[in-house]
Amino acid sequence: MPKRTDIHSVLIIGAGPIVIGQACEFDYSGTQACKALREEGYRVVLVNSNPATIMTDPEFADRTYIEPITPECVEKILVREKAEMERMGAEGKLVLLPTLGGQTALNTAMRLHRSGALERHGVEMIGAKADAIERGEDRQIFKDLMITIGLDVPVSGTAHTLEEAREIAERIGRLPLIIRPAFTLGGTGGGIAYNRDEFEEIAKRGMDLSPVNEILIEESLLGWKEYEMEVMRDRADNCVIVCSIENFDPMGVHTGDSITVAPIQTLTDKEYQIMRNASFAVIRAVGVETGGSNIQFAVDPDTGRMVVIEMNPRVSRSSALASKATGFPIAKIAAKLAVGYLLDEIRNDITRETPASFEPTIDYVVTKIPRFAFEKFPQADPTLTTQMKSVGEAMAIGRTFKESLQKCLRSLEIGRSGLGGDGKPWRIGNEVYGDRDILPRDVIRAKLSVPNAERVFFLRHALRAGFTVDEVFALTKIDRWFLTQIREIVDFEERLAQEHPDARSAAQPAQIACAS
Repeated sequence: MPKRTDIHSVLIIGAGPIVIGQACEFDYSGTQACKALREEGYRVVLVNSNPATIMTDPEFADRTYIEPITPECVEKILVREKAEMERMGAEGKLVLLPTLGGQTALNTAMRLHRSGALERHGVEMIGAKADAIERGEDRQIFKDLMITIGLDVPVSGTAHTLEEAREIAERIGRLPLIIRPAFTLGGTGGGIAYNRDEFEEIAKRGMDLSPVNEILIEESLLGWKEYEMEVMRDRADNCVIVCSIENFDPMGVHTGDSITVAPIQTLTDKEYQIMRNASFAVIRAVGVETGGSNIQFAVDPDTGRMVVIEMNPRVSRSSALASKATGFPIAKIAAKLAVGYLLDEIRNDITRETPASFEPTIDYVVTKIPRFAFEKFPQADPTLTTQMKSVGEAMAIGRTFKESLQKCLRSLEIGRSGLGGDGKPWRIGNEVYGDRDILPRDVIRAKLSVPNAERVFFLRHALRAGFTVDEVFALTKIDRWFLTQIREIVDFEERLAQEHPDARSAAQPAQIACAS
């Protein structure tokens, strides 16, 4: 199908200020989309409240508004742009593309829709229609939809008042409980309630922070494996998986705070194909006609039960990771799909031969590790939960998981050269330990049993202290495959230490070998 000729101008809503959960990933996506739409001859209008972005540079849009991203302000811009199009004698209409500015853009577009502003001014929403966004973002509607298409979901219920929340908790009947507010960014307001007091506190906070005063209360899936699928669909119902992503940390840690690995490492091909087919069923049922979506699954490591966790009917943080990992420009292609192209009509920029309807296949491993800054926020709780706390991330590519993990740890700019073996000391409370000291087992257990920013480093300490892979798994629920890979890194470090006992760090023997 050719591109749409009834469109003259496209209004793109940016992500606004950089906050935890919504950072430069959306600047990256928005910039791609602006360039792609201008290449196709459309007039691009951008509204973003953050001038410190690439997408607000003059060359990326025909008109840029540095204004607050509120429904009232965006409506005024719609009125002004409609008048400008009339003055120009433009043929075609003004459309709104809300799927590239994160949760901020999506929520603003939905409020414009509910207020009747879009209908009042004759502005069409492209990329994802309002009813599709509603189905993807409203927790109860999404849950009911998944059951309708035969997919399993966690036992849960939605509440709008504390009394409703208490009734749902009684019905589920066991703690801990996961609380997820609707229409919020990065799990804001959510959390894990281990007792009644925590439940009341998190439920009240979640309802206060949800724009629609709605929370989802669901059974605990702590310890389950978590996976993500980046899916794209065009208006002819062609679907592709751009990238599959596996969370190193189990359920209970927000995916933005978890180490993630692409492609998925621990599923069999049969399990992967089941998840792939489920992803296509989800995006079709929700009704995202064009563009990308991020769909999250959880798998019980003991029984293999698979449940759908949630869906983002927009370009997400993971979309930026998937784009960089595969070379598949998700935001650019999502923008072209929104204006009518099909996947097989868009050329892959990497191969320059195959169309975008070919699913990317990678023969390397990509690892993403979040960067935390708890030292700047001494009052913050460093425990990692379902509410995102990381302030950045590093990504590395390697031929193996071990290589990409070590590269990524070095890229965090926290002074470490990998998992360890770099000769640098560790401060734990008031105690200082040498890099190759064997730490007390109770200290290691405390660091492993609760998710925290340093846990990956203490996997090494645990294995050096004599913990077995099964013992570490029991404490962390990190898949045994990942723990075995880290075991191999530790074994290699021990071999180096035995062969070069005078070396100050594991890196020194390699440096000596290179120099000789």
